[in-house]
Amino acid sequence: MRSLPKYAALLILAAASRAATQVSWPTLTKPASAQSAPDADGFIQRWLLLEPIPVKGLGDAAVQAAVHKEYFPGQFTVIPHDADKVTVDNAPLTWYAVDTKLYNVNLYHFAHALRKPTSDVLFWAVTIVNCPREMSGVRLAIGSNSASVWWVNGQEVIGIYGDRQTVIDDGVSKRLTLRKGPNVVRAAVINGGGATDFCARFLDAADKPLKGFTVSLSEIHE
Repeated sequence: MRSLPKYAALLILAAASRAATQVSWPTLTKPASAQSAPDADGFIQRWLLLEPIPVKGLGDAAVQAAVHKEYFPGQFTVIPHDADKVTVDNAPLTWYAVDTKLYNVNLYHFAHALRKPTSDVLFWAVTIVNCPREMSGVRLAIGSNSASVWWVNGQEVIGIYGDRQTVIDDGVSKRLTLRKGPNVVRAAVINGGGATDFCARFLDAADKPLKGFTVSLSEIHE
């Protein structure tokens, strides 16, 4: 039997590699556009998620220690891209760009489909909210299963702790200002066991769901 030309063999190997890395999630999809809008209730549905990191503990002190430990360079400043990799404890972890079909992001579906652990783990999530103008007096409102800590433009603004279910607006930050242009929202979600997910939206000065912005995974200047 004749052997394949070298370039043909390489193409077959590349196609097989792509097929092996394709992931099917029940509630998540790959973004199909550069920007998206929040849903009708203001929830942010587009995120970059990092494969889970093993951690333990859901109490205030344990969570604060876990989320402030440096696992990889640029942990609190990097704006990753889809398929970027970092190394944590000598293990390579991959960032994935996702859109959720729901108001919440199902981290159990995310990790389980990747054959990654779903219990005693920390998930990092990053997104960018692009505002056409400065928006003052707004609050970040979140829910998570289980504990989570949140940053806006590098400032820690809220944390909720313990073994809890995701409840809409379970935690609400103090009032803050979203600047004109890109605003980076970063979260660390820690799960002890079972289901795990999160939801996030901004509330305006009247505590109504904030709209009139776009969400992207790279900086877009209006």
